[in-house]
Amino acid sequence: MPQVLAVVLAALVLAGAASWPVVAQTHSHGGAAVTAPEAPSNAAFREANERMHQAMAMPLTGNADRDFAAAMIPHHQGAIDMARVQLRYGRDPVMRKLAEEVVVAQEREIVELRAFLARPTR
Repeated sequence: MPQVLAVVLAALVLAGAASWPVVAQTHSHGGAAVTAPEAPSNAAFREANERMHQAMAMPLTGNADRDFAAAMIPHHQGAIDMARVQLRYGRDPVMRKLAEEVVVAQEREIVELRAFLARPTR
């Protein structure tokens, strides 16, 4: 069951990550505009998402099994990277536990995907 939750969480995070806005608050202080710095977690999530999408932009071979495995590795790594951002900046114990489960499940699946890709093609 934790694996299903991890996949669902990763899918939700990844689906929404591309549309996350860059938010910087601007305040007027004595007539001069001052921009508040962006939260460090925002930049970390955005960087993880960009790395994942760049790694997933690979040439396809026409072998759906191998293309799926090859694309899922960076997809899962992106989920791991985002879970680590949560563990670094998040405070909610339920989300922290789920992030820990995501890391374990996705690392295990990456091992399985790499093993599949190491097999000779049929």
